[in-house]
Amino acid sequence: MRRIELNRRAIVKGAAAALAAPMLGTGAFAQAAWPNRPVRVIVPYPPAGGADTTARLLFTKLGELWGQQFIIDNRGGAGGTIGETAVAKADPDGYTILHDATAFSVNPALYNNLSFSYARDFQPVFLASLVPNILVVNKNVPDKTLADVIEAAKKAPGGLDFASSGNGTLQHLCLEMLKHMGKVPINHVPYRGGGPALNDIVGGQIKYYFSNGSASVGLISAGTVKAIVHTGKGRLGTLPDLPAAQDTIPGFEGYEWNGVFVPAKTSPDIIRKLNAGLNEVLRQPDIQARLKTLNIDHRQNTPEEFRTFVAAETEKWGKVVRDANIKLGG
Repeated sequence: MRRIELNRRAIVKGAAAALAAPMLGTGAFAQAAWPNRPVRVIVPYPPAGGADTTARLLFTKLGELWGQQFIIDNRGGAGGTIGETAVAKADPDGYTILHDATAFSVNPALYNNLSFSYARDFQPVFLASLVPNILVVNKNVPDKTLADVIEAAKKAPGGLDFASSGNGTLQHLCLEMLKHMGKVPINHVPYRGGGPALNDIVGGQIKYYFSNGSASVGLISAGTVKAIVHTGKGRLGTLPDLPAAQDTIPGFEGYEWNGVFVPAKTSPDIIRKLNAGLNEVLRQPDIQARLKTLNIDHRQNTPEEFRTFVAAETEKWGKVVRDANIKLGG
Protein backbone atom coordinates (compact mmCIF):
# COMPACT_ATOMS: atom_id res chain seq x y z
CA MET A 1 0.00 0.00 0.00
CA ARG A 2 2.82 2.36 0.85
CA ARG A 3 4.46 1.80 -2.56
CA ILE A 4 1.13 2.51 -4.32
CA GLU A 5 0.63 5.70 -2.28
CA LEU A 6 4.11 6.95 -3.13
CA ASN A 7 3.54 6.24 -6.80
CA ARG A 8 0.22 8.09 -6.69
CA ARG A 9 1.90 11.12 -5.12
CA ALA A 10 4.64 11.03 -7.73
CA ILE A 11 2.07 10.94 -10.52
CA VAL A 12 0.11 13.87 -9.05
CA LYS A 13 3.29 15.87 -8.53
CA GLY A 14 4.45 15.15 -12.08
CA ALA A 15 1.08 16.16 -13.53
CA ALA A 16 1.13 19.41 -11.58
CA ALA A 17 4.61 20.18 -12.86
CA ALA A 18 3.54 19.41 -16.42
CA LEU A 19 0.58 21.78 -16.09
CA ALA A 20 2.75 24.52 -14.59
CA ALA A 21 5.41 24.32 -17.28
CA PRO A 22 3.29 25.74 -20.14
CA MET A 23 2.06 28.53 -17.84
CA LEU A 24 5.63 29.56 -16.97
CA GLY A 25 6.64 29.31 -20.59
CA THR A 26 3.73 31.48 -21.68
CA GLY A 27 4.65 34.18 -19.15
CA ALA A 28 8.30 34.18 -20.18
CA PHE A 29 7.29 34.28 -23.86
CA ALA A 30 4.92 37.20 -23.29
CA GLN A 31 7.66 39.17 -21.55
CA ALA A 32 10.25 38.30 -24.18
CA ALA A 33 7.84 39.40 -26.91
CA TRP A 34 7.66 42.97 -25.58
CA PRO A 35 6.78 45.14 -27.36
CA ASN A 36 4.01 43.39 -29.28
CA ARG A 37 1.91 46.53 -29.77
CA PRO A 38 2.62 50.28 -30.18
CA VAL A 39 4.49 52.00 -27.33
CA ARG A 40 3.60 55.52 -26.22
CA VAL A 41 6.58 57.81 -25.57
CA ILE A 42 5.56 60.85 -23.55
CA VAL A 43 7.69 63.94 -24.11
CA PRO A 44 6.68 66.46 -21.42
CA TYR A 45 7.44 69.48 -23.61
CA PRO A 46 5.96 71.02 -26.78
CA PRO A 47 6.84 69.75 -30.28
CA ALA A 48 9.98 70.93 -32.10
CA GLY A 49 12.08 71.48 -28.97
CA GLY A 50 15.30 69.67 -28.14
CA ALA A 51 13.71 66.80 -26.23
CA ASP A 52 11.06 66.29 -28.92
CA THR A 53 13.67 66.31 -31.71
CA THR A 54 15.87 63.75 -29.94
CA ALA A 55 12.92 61.52 -29.04
CA ARG A 56 11.62 61.40 -32.61
CA LEU A 57 15.09 60.69 -33.98
CA LEU A 58 15.87 57.83 -31.58
CA PHE A 59 12.48 56.17 -31.32
CA THR A 60 11.81 56.31 -35.06
CA LYS A 61 15.04 54.40 -35.59
CA LEU A 62 14.25 51.97 -32.75
CA GLY A 63 10.88 51.31 -34.36
CA GLU A 64 12.63 50.50 -37.64
CA LEU A 65 15.06 48.13 -35.92
CA TRP A 66 12.35 46.33 -33.93
CA GLY A 67 9.51 46.50 -36.44
CA GLN A 68 7.24 48.13 -33.87
CA GLN A 69 5.70 51.59 -33.60
CA PHE A 70 6.75 54.12 -30.96
CA ILE A 71 4.26 57.00 -30.80
CA ILE A 72 5.52 60.38 -29.56
CA ASP A 73 2.97 62.03 -27.27
CA ASN A 74 3.79 65.66 -26.41
CA ARG A 75 2.38 66.64 -23.00
CA GLY A 76 3.92 70.07 -22.39
CA GLY A 77 3.25 72.40 -19.49
CA ALA A 78 4.22 73.20 -15.89
CA GLY A 79 7.93 72.68 -16.44
CA GLY A 80 7.44 69.11 -17.62
CA THR A 81 5.47 67.98 -14.58
CA ILE A 82 2.22 67.32 -16.50
CA GLY A 83 3.80 64.68 -18.71
CA GLU A 84 5.88 63.33 -15.84
CA THR A 85 2.75 62.83 -13.76
CA ALA A 86 1.12 60.83 -16.56
CA VAL A 87 4.05 58.40 -16.70
CA ALA A 88 4.45 58.14 -12.93
CA LYS A 89 0.83 56.95 -12.69
CA ALA A 90 0.86 54.73 -15.82
CA ASP A 91 0.75 50.93 -15.76
CA PRO A 92 4.32 49.58 -15.48
CA ASP A 93 3.90 47.31 -18.51
CA GLY A 94 6.47 48.89 -20.81
CA TYR A 95 3.90 50.58 -23.04
CA THR A 96 4.24 54.06 -21.52
CA ILE A 97 7.73 55.59 -21.58
CA LEU A 98 9.01 59.00 -20.52
CA HIS A 99 11.57 60.84 -22.66
CA ASP A 100 12.59 63.69 -20.36
CA ALA A 101 15.26 66.37 -20.12
CA THR A 102 17.37 68.26 -17.58
CA ALA A 103 14.21 69.48 -15.83
CA PHE A 104 13.88 65.98 -14.35
CA SER A 105 16.91 66.78 -12.18
CA VAL A 106 15.93 70.41 -11.52
CA ASN A 107 12.23 70.11 -10.71
CA PRO A 108 12.69 68.30 -7.37
CA ALA A 109 14.20 71.53 -6.02
CA LEU A 110 11.62 73.78 -7.69
CA TYR A 111 8.34 72.04 -6.85
CA ASN A 112 7.41 70.97 -3.34
CA ASN A 113 3.88 69.60 -3.68
CA LEU A 114 3.84 67.27 -6.66
CA SER A 115 1.65 64.16 -6.65
CA PHE A 116 4.63 61.93 -7.46
CA SER A 117 8.24 61.43 -6.44
CA TYR A 118 11.09 61.60 -8.96
CA ALA A 119 13.18 59.21 -6.87
CA ARG A 120 10.39 56.73 -6.03
CA ASP A 121 8.11 56.62 -9.08
CA PHE A 122 10.54 56.26 -12.00
CA GLN A 123 13.20 53.82 -13.14
CA PRO A 124 16.06 55.37 -15.18
CA VAL A 125 16.68 53.45 -18.40
CA PHE A 126 18.98 55.32 -20.75
CA LEU A 127 20.93 58.57 -21.13
CA ALA A 128 20.02 59.61 -24.67
CA SER A 129 21.93 62.84 -25.26
CA LEU A 130 24.08 65.61 -23.85
CA VAL A 131 23.91 69.09 -25.36
CA PRO A 132 25.94 72.02 -24.00
CA ASN A 133 24.58 75.51 -23.86
CA ILE A 134 26.30 78.20 -25.90
CA LEU A 135 26.69 81.76 -24.67
CA VAL A 136 25.53 83.78 -27.66
CA VAL A 137 25.47 87.55 -28.02
CA ASN A 138 24.08 90.03 -30.51
CA LYS A 139 26.50 90.23 -33.44
CA ASN A 140 27.25 93.90 -32.70
CA VAL A 141 28.46 93.21 -29.16
CA PRO A 142 32.25 93.82 -29.12
CA ASP A 143 32.99 91.04 -26.59
CA LYS A 144 35.00 88.15 -28.03
CA THR A 145 35.80 86.06 -24.96
CA LEU A 146 34.16 85.13 -21.67
CA ALA A 147 36.71 87.33 -19.93
CA ASP A 148 35.45 90.23 -22.08
CA VAL A 149 31.84 89.52 -21.01
CA ILE A 150 32.81 89.42 -17.34
CA GLU A 151 34.71 92.69 -17.67
CA ALA A 152 31.79 94.33 -19.49
CA ALA A 153 29.39 93.19 -16.75
CA LYS A 154 31.57 94.66 -14.03
CA LYS A 155 31.79 97.99 -15.85
CA ALA A 156 28.09 98.23 -16.75
CA PRO A 157 25.98 100.24 -14.28
CA GLY A 158 23.80 97.66 -12.56
CA GLY A 159 25.38 94.76 -14.50
CA LEU A 160 24.39 93.05 -17.76
CA ASP A 161 20.92 91.82 -18.72
CA PHE A 162 20.88 88.13 -19.70
CA ALA A 163 17.92 86.42 -21.35
CA SER A 164 16.79 82.93 -20.41
CA SER A 165 14.17 80.60 -21.87
CA GLY A 166 12.22 80.79 -18.60
CA ASN A 167 12.51 80.58 -14.84
CA GLY A 168 14.17 77.40 -13.68
CA THR A 169 15.37 76.30 -17.13
CA LEU A 170 18.95 75.22 -17.74
CA GLN A 171 19.54 78.52 -19.53
CA HIS A 172 18.50 80.32 -16.35
CA LEU A 173 20.66 78.07 -14.18
CA CYS A 174 23.71 78.63 -16.38
CA LEU A 175 23.50 82.38 -15.99
CA GLU A 176 23.09 81.91 -12.23
CA MET A 177 26.24 79.74 -12.23
CA LEU A 178 28.12 82.46 -14.11
CA LYS A 179 26.83 85.05 -11.67
CA HIS A 180 27.93 82.96 -8.66
CA MET A 181 31.15 81.28 -9.86
CA GLY A 182 32.49 84.28 -11.76
CA LYS A 183 31.15 86.88 -9.32
CA VAL A 184 29.55 88.57 -12.31
CA PRO A 185 26.73 91.16 -11.90
CA ILE A 186 23.91 89.76 -14.05
CA ASN A 187 20.21 90.58 -14.26
CA HIS A 188 17.91 87.73 -15.27
CA VAL A 189 15.35 88.48 -18.00
CA PRO A 190 13.11 85.39 -18.44
CA TYR A 191 11.41 84.70 -21.77
CA ARG A 192 8.66 82.23 -22.64
CA GLY A 193 10.90 79.80 -24.45
CA GLY A 194 14.20 79.74 -26.28
CA GLY A 195 12.79 80.88 -29.63
CA PRO A 196 11.62 84.30 -28.43
CA ALA A 197 14.89 84.81 -26.56
CA LEU A 198 16.97 84.04 -29.65
CA ASN A 199 14.77 86.34 -31.75
CA ASP A 200 15.50 89.24 -29.41
CA ILE A 201 19.22 88.44 -29.40
CA VAL A 202 19.14 88.72 -33.19
CA GLY A 203 17.12 91.94 -33.00
CA GLY A 204 19.31 93.48 -30.30
CA GLN A 205 16.52 93.95 -27.73
CA ILE A 206 18.71 91.94 -25.38
CA LYS A 207 22.34 91.06 -25.98
CA TYR A 208 23.36 88.02 -23.91
CA TYR A 209 21.85 84.55 -23.71
CA PHE A 210 22.86 80.99 -22.86
CA SER A 211 21.20 79.11 -25.72
CA ASN A 212 20.68 75.40 -26.28
CA GLY A 213 23.61 74.29 -28.45
CA SER A 214 21.40 72.60 -31.02
CA ALA A 215 18.97 75.51 -31.34
CA SER A 216 21.54 78.23 -32.05
CA VAL A 217 24.18 76.50 -34.18
CA GLY A 218 22.51 77.52 -37.45
CA LEU A 219 22.38 81.19 -36.44
CA ILE A 220 26.00 81.05 -35.32
CA SER A 221 27.18 79.46 -38.56
CA ALA A 222 25.29 82.08 -40.57
CA GLY A 223 26.86 84.93 -38.56
CA THR A 224 23.44 86.10 -37.33
CA VAL A 225 24.56 85.82 -33.71
CA LYS A 226 28.04 85.51 -32.19
CA ALA A 227 29.14 82.63 -29.97
CA ILE A 228 31.44 83.26 -27.00
CA VAL A 229 31.83 79.91 -25.19
CA HIS A 230 30.01 76.63 -24.65
CA THR A 231 29.23 74.98 -21.32
CA GLY A 232 30.53 71.48 -22.10
CA LYS A 233 33.99 69.94 -22.33
CA GLY A 234 36.56 70.08 -25.11
CA ARG A 235 35.45 71.23 -28.55
CA LEU A 236 32.15 70.91 -30.39
CA GLY A 237 31.85 68.97 -33.64
CA THR A 238 30.25 71.81 -35.59
CA LEU A 239 32.11 74.68 -33.85
CA PRO A 240 35.63 73.35 -33.25
CA ASP A 241 37.11 76.79 -32.55
CA LEU A 242 34.63 77.64 -29.79
CA PRO A 243 36.24 77.35 -26.32
CA ALA A 244 34.61 75.90 -23.23
CA ALA A 245 33.56 78.19 -20.40
CA GLN A 246 35.56 76.06 -17.97
CA ASP A 247 38.74 77.19 -19.75
CA THR A 248 38.08 80.55 -18.09
CA ILE A 249 36.09 79.46 -15.01
CA PRO A 250 37.26 76.00 -13.83
CA GLY A 251 34.36 73.69 -13.01
CA PHE A 252 31.81 75.61 -15.06
CA GLU A 253 29.83 72.90 -16.82
CA GLY A 254 26.19 72.43 -17.75
CA TYR A 255 24.46 70.14 -20.21
CA GLU A 256 20.94 69.96 -21.53
CA TRP A 257 20.44 66.21 -21.35
CA ASN A 258 17.70 63.88 -22.49
CA GLY A 259 16.96 60.51 -20.94
CA VAL A 260 14.45 57.67 -20.95
CA PHE A 261 12.50 56.57 -17.86
CA VAL A 262 9.72 54.07 -17.15
CA PRO A 263 7.28 53.68 -14.22
CA ALA A 264 8.97 52.33 -11.10
CA LYS A 265 7.60 48.76 -11.13
CA THR A 266 8.40 48.01 -14.76
CA SER A 267 10.01 44.59 -15.30
CA PRO A 268 13.85 44.58 -15.21
CA ASP A 269 13.75 42.49 -18.42
CA ILE A 270 11.89 45.27 -20.25
CA ILE A 271 14.30 47.88 -18.88
CA ARG A 272 17.31 45.88 -20.05
CA LYS A 273 15.81 45.27 -23.49
CA LEU A 274 14.90 48.94 -23.97
CA ASN A 275 18.36 50.04 -22.86
CA ALA A 276 20.03 47.57 -25.25
CA GLY A 277 17.82 48.73 -28.13
CA LEU A 278 18.60 52.41 -27.58
CA ASN A 279 22.32 51.69 -27.30
CA GLU A 280 22.02 49.92 -30.65
CA VAL A 281 20.29 52.99 -32.11
CA LEU A 282 23.25 55.16 -31.08
CA ARG A 283 25.60 52.84 -32.95
CA GLN A 284 23.81 53.46 -36.26
CA PRO A 285 25.98 55.60 -38.62
CA ASP A 286 23.07 57.75 -39.81
CA ILE A 287 22.06 58.54 -36.23
CA GLN A 288 25.62 59.41 -35.26
CA ALA A 289 25.93 61.75 -38.24
CA ARG A 290 22.65 63.50 -37.46
CA LEU A 291 23.49 63.95 -33.77
CA LYS A 292 26.85 65.46 -34.69
CA THR A 293 25.19 68.16 -36.79
CA LEU A 294 23.06 69.07 -33.75
CA ASN A 295 26.05 69.29 -31.36
CA ILE A 296 24.55 66.36 -29.43
CA ASP A 297 27.04 64.24 -27.53
CA HIS A 298 26.16 60.66 -26.64
CA ARG A 299 27.67 57.52 -25.14
CA GLN A 300 26.83 53.90 -24.53
CA ASN A 301 25.40 53.49 -21.03
CA THR A 302 23.56 51.13 -18.70
CA PRO A 303 20.49 51.82 -16.51
CA GLU A 304 22.76 51.78 -13.46
CA GLU A 305 25.11 54.35 -14.99
CA PHE A 306 22.18 56.56 -15.93
CA ARG A 307 20.80 56.31 -12.39
CA THR A 308 24.13 57.53 -11.01
CA PHE A 309 24.18 60.37 -13.55
CA VAL A 310 20.66 61.51 -12.64
CA ALA A 311 21.49 61.49 -8.93
CA ALA A 312 24.59 63.65 -9.51
CA GLU A 313 22.66 66.09 -11.74
CA THR A 314 19.86 66.35 -9.17
CA GLU A 315 22.34 67.23 -6.44
CA LYS A 316 24.20 69.72 -8.64
CA TRP A 317 21.20 71.66 -9.94
CA GLY A 318 19.40 71.50 -6.60
CA LYS A 319 22.31 73.41 -5.08
CA VAL A 320 22.21 76.03 -7.86
CA VAL A 321 18.44 76.47 -7.33
CA ARG A 322 18.87 76.87 -3.57
CA ASP A 323 21.87 79.20 -3.83
CA ALA A 324 20.02 81.43 -6.32
CA ASN A 325 16.81 81.19 -4.26
CA ILE A 326 14.77 80.28 -7.34
CA LYS A 327 11.15 79.55 -6.47
CA LEU A 328 8.33 78.49 -8.76
CA GLY A 329 5.85 77.33 -6.14
CA GLY A 330 3.72 74.24 -6.65
